[in-house]
Amino acid sequence: MALTKPTPKTTSNRSKGSRPALTALAALVILFLLVLVAKWLRDLPGVQSFVAEFPGHSELPGAAPVGLPGWLQWQHFLNGLFIVLIIRSGWQVRTTARPNTYWTRNNKGLLRTKNAPAKISLELWLHLSLDALWLLNGVVFLVLLFASGQWMRIVPTSWEVFPNALSAAIQYASTDWPVEDGWVNYNSLQLLAYFVTVFVAAPLALATGLRMSSLWPKQATRLSRLYPIEVARAVHLPVMLYFVGFVTVHVTLVLATGALRNLNHMYGAGDDGSWVGFWIFAASLVLMIAAWFLARPLFLRPIASLSGSVTR
Repeated sequence: MALTKPTPKTTSNRSKGSRPALTALAALVILFLLVLVAKWLRDLPGVQSFVAEFPGHSELPGAAPVGLPGWLQWQHFLNGLFIVLIIRSGWQVRTTARPNTYWTRNNKGLLRTKNAPAKISLELWLHLSLDALWLLNGVVFLVLLFASGQWMRIVPTSWEVFPNALSAAIQYASTDWPVEDGWVNYNSLQLLAYFVTVFVAAPLALATGLRMSSLWPKQATRLSRLYPIEVARAVHLPVMLYFVGFVTVHVTLVLATGALRNLNHMYGAGDDGSWVGFWIFAASLVLMIAAWFLARPLFLRPIASLSGSVTR
């Protein structure tokens, strides 16, 4: 009787599919332990004295403005829209093995460079186009930020911001959250998060994205050796993950620490509990969702063809 060869063991799809669930479970366990440790720390006399001395926010300069200007309403919408679509298109670029549609730029006008036109995927074209729009919007944001004095609300001006940020982190982790008054002064942890997002993460995203794009001058061999593309690739993904984490935590805290008032700060330019900011936010959310579903080759091809040739 012939012996049948045993079939080799293979990794089942079921085990692969369970990895996200296990990761989520591990994250929940870590979060639960973090809360327990923070609650234990809050009962220690030394930590109680520390929180009393550093309640979670540092004093702003005397010239700092009170309240949020109207231009922040459309800035919140545009920044949210661009970040969400940039993350989406960037992930598509990273995970799409065989693109179906390609774009080649017209080497003329504002798009003219010394590099020969390169064929890139339509997903990469969208990613780069969104990057350019986000950069333009960022320039406008920085000009308005410094012209209006709002920079003093997100740039550390005192060393006390660091112990206050630690105090705010302990308070958040213990679920006994610090008193929120974003209309007047962000807590120090918020301030540092906004500072890192605007002045560290955004420039890193730009610098690493530019190095990996076709706009990088191929003739600059010395500069390329000083700034290898491998370094840009190693930094670009963590920066994207930072933005994912920032957006997730930011939205969660906005909704959990007084949604109506916070949304009025962000979208209604007022400090009250009316529904104006909520409805403006809801309308902006509808536009974001629509843009998410419209960012498909069927709708992107006519737009991309305005600045280059689109092929399959």
